[in-house]
Amino acid sequence: MFGTMCRKHLSAVGATAVLLAALTACGGGGGDDAPDPVHGLKDTVRHIPRKTTRATRPHLVKHCTTGTHRTCRKVQDGTETYRRELRPERWCVRLDDVDGDRKRNDVWYRVDRTDYDRVVDAGDRARVEFVPLLPDNGC
Repeated sequence: MFGTMCRKHLSAVGATAVLLAALTACGGGGGDDAPDPVHGLKDTVRHIPRKTTRATRPHLVKHCTTGTHRTCRKVQDGTETYRRELRPERWCVRLDDVDGDRKRNDVWYRVDRTDYDRVVDAGDRARVEFVPLLPDNGC
């Protein structure tokens, strides 16, 4: 009986390994959706700060009955203030000669903070490369 259980377990492990190898070979790891890096000459950069406003919302508290059948529900007890985000913080880079095409100039890309800092530190008209954020540049 012990030998049968081991063979079944090893068979399941082997099938899992074969499936994992097949998915990796076929690109089933989700890497196909990743954007391609772009390169070009640094034109300019833009930092768009986060924008918020004060807003109010109902303040809900838990109210329970004291009878034999105790029930609880949330009821409004005044209001509370919070910061509502109107615009998220964004970092943008504008490139010339995008991907070596001299006619593709002044193209804006939204990038993460790390790529933005790296491009800012690069010299004027330096060749830079990064992976833009998707789905839209938002710059």
